[in-house]
Amino acid sequence: MTDVLIVDDDIQLLRALRITLTARGYAITTAADARTALRAAAERRPDAIVLDLGLPDLDGTDVITQLRTFTTAPIIVLSARIDSSDKVQALDRGADDYVTKPFGVDELLARLRAAVRRATSPLPGTPTIEETDQVRLTAGDLVIDLGAMIVERGGEQVHLTRTEWNILELLVSNRGRLVTRSHLLQHIWGPNDRKETSYLRVYIAQLRHKLENDPAHPQHLITEAGMGYRFRA
Repeated sequence: MTDVLIVDDDIQLLRALRITLTARGYAITTAADARTALRAAAERRPDAIVLDLGLPDLDGTDVITQLRTFTTAPIIVLSARIDSSDKVQALDRGADDYVTKPFGVDELLARLRAAVRRATSPLPGTPTIEETDQVRLTAGDLVIDLGAMIVERGGEQVHLTRTEWNILELLVSNRGRLVTRSHLLQHIWGPNDRKETSYLRVYIAQLRHKLENDPAHPQHLITEAGMGYRFRA
């Protein structure tokens, strides 16, 4: 049974989601504030987290930051904030998806299933353990160890979210070759999310910020205009 933590200060919404998701076979824990949510996440280690940004005691983006210090569970933001900067900030902090209120329950369930599936299943086309054990790439001041899932820049380890790592792993595994946007979208977000190009741009930009000496003029994460991306060692 999939364990889901739902965090929202709207008690009626919490109750409705608990009833709906429990009926669909999920084990549900709810929290109405950030403190309760962080404690529940640490104690229960849920398989997925649905998080509102407008909490009474702490902004949801800060909650994402704290969650990412101890859990890799997929985080789906559920928020009334529609500004693109809010979405970008949430994704940058480590969220995996963003659903805007008001929302359809079927859409939320589909995104929840997809997030859990991505978190628990290997990506199609991802190298096997035997293959990644042999890949330790040095590119400038970057060291990328696919087997150990470690990235270092200038001798310092770089923290990547799960989605950032999945994108980087796919590009590095195909280093020197063009990886199309549709291929990335299908492998990272699944066949039903091929139009989420804005998410992809956000994650590529964040990877450049973390890995490139000059993110505005990247040397490794190269954009092929109108086509996709290429990792250049």
